[in-house]
Amino acid sequence: MKKIIAIFFVIFLNTISANSQILPVKEQARVIDEVLSDRLNNLLPSLMEKNKIDMWVIVSREYNEDPIIRTMLPATWLSARRRTILVFYYNPQSKVYKKLAIARYNVGDAIEAQWDMTKFPDQWDALNDVIERYKPEKIALNTSKYFGQADGIDHTDYLELTQKLSNTNKAKVVSATDLGVAWLETRTPREMQFYPQLNKITHEIIAEGFSSKVITPGITTSDDLVWWFRQKVTDLGLTTWFHPSVNIQRNDQVEFDHLKAFSKNLKDQDNIIRAGDLLHVDFGISYLRLNTDVQEQAYVLGPNEKDAPEYLKKGLATANRLQDILTNNFKEKLTGNQILAAALAQAKKENINATIYTHPLGFHGHAAGPTIGMWDQQNGVIGSGDYPLYPNTAYSIELNAAVDIKEWNKAVRFMLEQNGYFDGNGFWYLDGRQKGLHLVGSWSSPE
Repeated sequence: MKKIIAIFFVIFLNTISANSQILPVKEQARVIDEVLSDRLNNLLPSLMEKNKIDMWVIVSREYNEDPIIRTMLPATWLSARRRTILVFYYNPQSKVYKKLAIARYNVGDAIEAQWDMTKFPDQWDALNDVIERYKPEKIALNTSKYFGQADGIDHTDYLELTQKLSNTNKAKVVSATDLGVAWLETRTPREMQFYPQLNKITHEIIAEGFSSKVITPGITTSDDLVWWFRQKVTDLGLTTWFHPSVNIQRNDQVEFDHLKAFSKNLKDQDNIIRAGDLLHVDFGISYLRLNTDVQEQAYVLGPNEKDAPEYLKKGLATANRLQDILTNNFKEKLTGNQILAAALAQAKKENINATIYTHPLGFHGHAAGPTIGMWDQQNGVIGSGDYPLYPNTAYSIELNAAVDIKEWNKAVRFMLEQNGYFDGNGFWYLDGRQKGLHLVGSWSSPE
């Protein structure tokens, strides 16, 4: 009886663990604002000095928010208010640092409103007054050719702002691309305290989805499983930044198709999950303004099986080796394209048929920073692939290895994606990585 109670207790804990880690909304807001204050007060001035920008002007209008300004608003601001203009000034010689809002209201507790509407009825005149007061050497605006997240100033605001500037100040306007990307990609020590927890929650949800609790072979479809993941996220009080996908590879004549695998709206003609199937999920969550992006695989046991076939386990091990090859090439200041080329060259030497499409992760799922391949661009990515790798940044190690499975008479893609962190000295996973296939079926041992 004690053993039965103990087993029940373990199952109960596993069931509630993900839910019990998630903070109430009020506590989430507290953490978000504390992290934001730390980033604005401690991280941003150092990034401005590093990127040689002494004034950063961010302009956004309500419901047409600049992607960067969204990361700077307090938790209770769900959008910008009317037109919100933020000005950050940092003098590296005097160490004078100012955070100003040319707006009607203070932007939370961190950024003080500086618009005297009685003196400057026109908001652009109020901005000009600040610029003339601090006389910056550069006026950085969010324009970017290769990073959409850093290209947030809209055409109207850009024209109205620059038309109001004097010729002298107009000549000081520069792109804030590098500063904007640095702000987005750099993870602080406080964020890295809880980022592993997001990945743990993600892994727990996937483990539950890839179980007999959710999947009934012969009945459950891949689409049923997709919507189970969406519902689970909602029930936990979380959100996701993309619609999940579940794909099936099996012993049949269907060949793997990258376009089909990466198109969320395309389904297998036969998407009923069956014994002997190799399942793949692409799933992530959004929590405390950070995101996860994880892909794992599962095997559906047959009635006489207690484990996945060795040939599938070896295929997964090959994909794990490809992960190692990639992350071993993470070296500071190498570009995404250089890392991609080195990893693919090493994989070729080891006879691994590799496709690498790894990307930064953080405030956005497909975040700003060095792109390390795309599934359809294995020779490098112009622009974002030329951006270098910097410390204190997070990545989604996304790739696949095509392994010839003679038992199935075709190549099978072992598609993996796990989230990790580069600290300048090396790369580590935020909550480990998948090294064994999830097992679906009554013959699997309880976790």
